[in-house]
Amino acid sequence: MRLNEVLFPTDFSSLSELAGEIARDTAKQVGARLHVLHVVPLGTNPTLPAEDLARVSRAVGDGLRVETALLTGLAARNVLAYAREKHIDLIVMGTHGRTGISRELLGSVTEKVVRLAPCPVLTIPGVVVGAGEAPAPSPPDVAASRPCLVCGYNGEDLVCEVCRNRVRAEALDAKCESERTRAARIAGLTRKEDSHARS
Repeated sequence: MRLNEVLFPTDFSSLSELAGEIARDTAKQVGARLHVLHVVPLGTNPTLPAEDLARVSRAVGDGLRVETALLTGLAARNVLAYAREKHIDLIVMGTHGRTGISRELLGSVTEKVVRLAPCPVLTIPGVVVGAGEAPAPSPPDVAASRPCLVCGYNGEDLVCEVCRNRVRAEALDAKCESERTRAARIAGLTRKEDSHARS
């Protein structure tokens, strides 16, 4: 597979920096253009993110063809639209962002991008072992742990409790939305039938 366009979506966290280094190295190795993208949430002042985006693109873009983009709106939707519009061949992004809420948000953004992307997505977990380095030995009681399939954090389950809860909540939201849409359609049909019966 020929890589001409590599996309690096960033939230400016330290994990995003690691993903940026890997995106840069990949783009250099194959001679691809590197796209650096940040999505500003609606209602947020884009001034500071624009400065951060310029800083990040300078840091990762040394010796590369770099294209930057600052978009506003929903992160996953914008990353996917950008990837389609620019014919991206590979997306490189972290599995989680900063701690707390934004970490969970980036986790769900990454999950959506992985599911719906028009190209392969390389996700970078919280800890990456460099080439030629051995992973740090695990304590004996953690040796049997495995990474969560969604977020990459080690635990006993294939999908950790936090990710299970998030997936359940998203499924419940989708079901509720579907029921609301169905109820609205039925209500609309009932109103039409009533108006026909009256006339």
